[in-house]
Amino acid sequence: MNLHISSQIVLNKVPAKFFQPQTAIERSEITRLEKIPTDIFATAEEGASRIADDVEAEIRSRQRDGRFCVLGLGTGLSLTPIYQELIRRHKECGLSFRNVVVFNAYEYFPINPESGIRSIQQLRDRFLNHIDVEPQNVFTPDAGIQQENVQSYCRLYEQRIQSFGGIDIMLLGIGRMGNIATNEPGSGLNSTSRLILIDQTSREEMTRSFGTNEQVPPCSITMGIATILGARRIYVAAWGEEKADIIQHTIEGPISDSIPATFLQTHNDAHVVIDLAAAARLTRIVHPWLVTSCQWNDKLVRSALVWLCQTTGKPILKLTNKDYNENGLSELLALYGSAYNANIKIFNDLQHTITGWPGGKPNADDTYRPERAKPFPKRVVIFSPHPDDDVISMGGTLRRLVQQGHDVHVAYETSGNIAVGDEEVTRFMHFINGFNQLFAEESDLVISSKYKEIKAFLAQKKEGDIDTKDVLTIKGLIRRGEARTACTYNRIPLSHVHFLDLPFYESGKIEKNPMGEADVAIVQQLLEEVKPHQIYVAGDLADPHGTHRKCTDAVLAAIDEAKKAGAEWLKDCRIWMYRGAWAEWDIENIEMCVPMSPEELRAKRYSILKHQSQMDSAPFLGNDERLFWQRAEDRNRATAKLYDDLGLACYEAMEAFVEYVPL
Repeated sequence: MNLHISSQIVLNKVPAKFFQPQTAIERSEITRLEKIPTDIFATAEEGASRIADDVEAEIRSRQRDGRFCVLGLGTGLSLTPIYQELIRRHKECGLSFRNVVVFNAYEYFPINPESGIRSIQQLRDRFLNHIDVEPQNVFTPDAGIQQENVQSYCRLYEQRIQSFGGIDIMLLGIGRMGNIATNEPGSGLNSTSRLILIDQTSREEMTRSFGTNEQVPPCSITMGIATILGARRIYVAAWGEEKADIIQHTIEGPISDSIPATFLQTHNDAHVVIDLAAAARLTRIVHPWLVTSCQWNDKLVRSALVWLCQTTGKPILKLTNKDYNENGLSELLALYGSAYNANIKIFNDLQHTITGWPGGKPNADDTYRPERAKPFPKRVVIFSPHPDDDVISMGGTLRRLVQQGHDVHVAYETSGNIAVGDEEVTRFMHFINGFNQLFAEESDLVISSKYKEIKAFLAQKKEGDIDTKDVLTIKGLIRRGEARTACTYNRIPLSHVHFLDLPFYESGKIEKNPMGEADVAIVQQLLEEVKPHQIYVAGDLADPHGTHRKCTDAVLAAIDEAKKAGAEWLKDCRIWMYRGAWAEWDIENIEMCVPMSPEELRAKRYSILKHQSQMDSAPFLGNDERLFWQRAEDRNRATAKLYDDLGLACYEAMEAFVEYVPL
């Protein structure tokens, strides 16, 4: 069973020559804007295997010479696939780590006594405890020392690294601000190991481990930029589209202390290893015509013309031959004969993505419509990772599908209980207590005792504590109630509202369990029951806590299994991917766009507002201060403006979709 299909979605768009050049000449041509050697792989697993090959080769080479192999290791989640592959090679292929010396890249300071989380413990849990590295060969900054002693301790840490001959291989992830280890923006090229203040963006990323922002220690003791650059070889790993922007700045941008990772451009043996999603903003992927000749297809031509419109500030139908020639697109003039021919072709392509009938218009010619007219009405399943993503991401389309007579089901994949604040539980507990005092019989003592038990837990609860099962159950009930209210508002029968409660989510912590076959089986069962003609699934894989990706992988795996089994319903089913509060599809990739009037946009807002626990008190609004309904409206209006700027119809707002074709 393939549980990681989402990482391959981009393969439908990118020719292999752009990320896997076959010759040195091809590589030199397409990477000429890249200042760090960069290898792009179809999946994170392939990239991790590539790095593991080099680490294994270095370890075995040093073993033959009777020498230590010195590794500098980070603890970021991007490194987890590499560690898992090295663990596999240790257990299955006999790779020994007895000659390996490990230096931990950073440690939190001071250690929070309530959370007790240490970077070295994370490294042990994810890697060191599963291999045969000698405990005395593992070194880490000591977060238990007094602050006045940190500077002298850091000098000793540097000396310890040098006593082993320096670091042979450094393995690092990269933060959203370009921080490596915890060298935050502003770190200097000559900085060595030191105490550094953790900035707000890094603190947001660390909440996956600590539970809340407040639990993250204010500082860390980190290897400096100069220490890292002293390694003989450096690997930076990044996976997923949430890293695409910072990867582009790091690899193609100027060296700047505002993006510390750019200092790797000065190293003679630094390598960036990424998957296609993380490579999405590199020139050779997003604008390949700027670095090489292209084999033009409709999608690539559309991408080029949208870019040309944005570069020149013109709508499509005003582009001229001169615009094409001056911006490196003369190949298209040769292909189409004139700017006019190319302009008309792409204008019509984009015009045909706009539809007020997302389920297909009955008794209409659907030759140029994104959805087919028959069958009508359609059975539709909308998968929502959390109990509000349906209305945040496609609330207007959802209402349109219901109003046009389709049989709409909504499947909430997780309980969303971790994203409910304690004050919401307290508010509902007050209601329950008041209700009991007014209406309960004396025999209802169980309710009374449970109320006291939960009230006592909340009163004693500290930041970062994991909720009890009862508290999580109440938080889940709150979100279920809100989802039902929103569905009722949108006229979806409650019999068509499904709460799947996928098991991977129920860890009680922000960091979830791996998604597995048990999750996929639940999705499979629903699909077999409904046998949909349309499936809507989250394509917003930049969700900062990773739940969307796991939910999408569960749906895509279930579809993949149905395809293998030859399911008849799948032959007449289309799958549409939406995006939500975190990002939007690039316009050149949009295949269906559903316009909304001001009244429809207002109705979408009301749907989102039914989820009261996710308004200003939601724990995971992130570093974007806008509320979810504000993000959704801004995003939908921005999509409409893009269409308007290209010279197409002008609407109040639009929701965009990309079709997923099973691999």
